[in-house]
Amino acid sequence: MKKISLLVLVTITLFSLYSCGDSTQNETENGAGAKQAVVSGKDIYMRNCASCHLGNGEGIPNTYPPLAKSDYLTDKERAIGQVIKGRTGEIVVNGKKYNGIMPPQQLNDDEIASVLSFVYSNFGNAGNAITADEVKGVRAKL
Repeated sequence: MKKISLLVLVTITLFSLYSCGDSTQNETENGAGAKQAVVSGKDIYMRNCASCHLGNGEGIPNTYPPLAKSDYLTDKERAIGQVIKGRTGEIVVNGKKYNGIMPPQQLNDDEIASVLSFVYSNFGNAGNAITADEVKGVRAKL
């Protein structure tokens, strides 16, 4: 019985660590070490973005803007830069004001390209793919 309880405890602990989205497991382009496996944009979104922008991309009124059908996404460089650097202060999306905090995301260029490509191709958006080279270019300008 003790072996089963220990196995269950270890399984729950591992699941909890994975599902919390520990961003330290993601290396940035500037980091050293082994290359991380590519994670799907949807997985990255659910782990890093959905808690504020929600699983359907609708956001939270007055605080976190929608990514669904978002006019803010028309400027790809701005969107990339916001994921890299984060943002504080008022923002207007689809004619409505939001005033939340978006921390910089600890994602490498491939992960940012993947998650933004997911956002652009879902939630009623225009379907523009983002490449890691585009992210790298924006990162170099910041």
